[in-house]
Amino acid sequence: MVRITPLHKLFAAEVTGLDLASGPDDATFETIRRAFATRSVLVFRDQDIDDEQQIRFSRRFGELETTKVGTSGAGSQLVILSNLAPDGSIVPPTSRQMLNNRANRFWHADSSFKPVPAKASMLSARIIPSEGGDTQYCCMRAAYAELPQRLKDAVEGRVAVHDYGWSRSKVDPDLVTEEEKRAVPPVRQAMVLDHGPELGRSLYLGAHAARVEGMDEAAGRALIDELMAFCTQERFVYSHEWRPHDLVLWNNRAVLHRATPFRGSDEARHMVRTTIAGDGPTVETPHIAA
Repeated sequence: MVRITPLHKLFAAEVTGLDLASGPDDATFETIRRAFATRSVLVFRDQDIDDEQQIRFSRRFGELETTKVGTSGAGSQLVILSNLAPDGSIVPPTSRQMLNNRANRFWHADSSFKPVPAKASMLSARIIPSEGGDTQYCCMRAAYAELPQRLKDAVEGRVAVHDYGWSRSKVDPDLVTEEEKRAVPPVRQAMVLDHGPELGRSLYLGAHAARVEGMDEAAGRALIDELMAFCTQERFVYSHEWRPHDLVLWNNRAVLHRATPFRGSDEARHMVRTTIAGDGPTVETPHIAA
């Protein structure tokens, strides 16, 4: 029988009593879906699944994104997060692959740089290092609920511009190609999302949030930085220490996440992600007029 066990007082839970290789029946899936709606992060231990099984389970939550150009797995429904070359060796620290992995150490929401940002992500641990390489999640619903009224007033009705090229340039100014910039130009996203009367509201920010519409650039950055410092306080954070064959599902519109460092030049880390597409944009006009 499936069991849901909280991992943090505010969010996140572990799901046990389930074999995802064969897939849950409808009643069991409904239990998982309800837990996901309230806990935002679900951990499934000991799930030795392959790519197709991961895709099949992910599709129970909605349509999947196709991986964008410039990312490992481009054109498929998989994102490969790895420091391994095709021959199994570890890639050099200066490689584009490693630099992109380093960018994932910033707090972010997957695909917030797209007109319709992702609803959820599912990450499967295929190879993990002996230490480090954890993933941290911060609860943006709890953070919004505890925001000082001054900051709630400051973000009410505000829109941030999310820019993939801008965020990646913080790692290396040449990391994003012109082809990628054309594929994912800057978009507009609401800074506060409403999840309904039962679940409440959440902040929507992260590393791709470059500026705030209608504000001086410096003032907008200061607001984003203050909000990020508030919502990533330890009391809002769950740190997931990976075990082999863990599968973690999270709500990109309710939590931010980041990878933590490990000895990437010496130890392998190979993870496979599927990304569940969002149901719609966060604002009526996500595109920025040319």
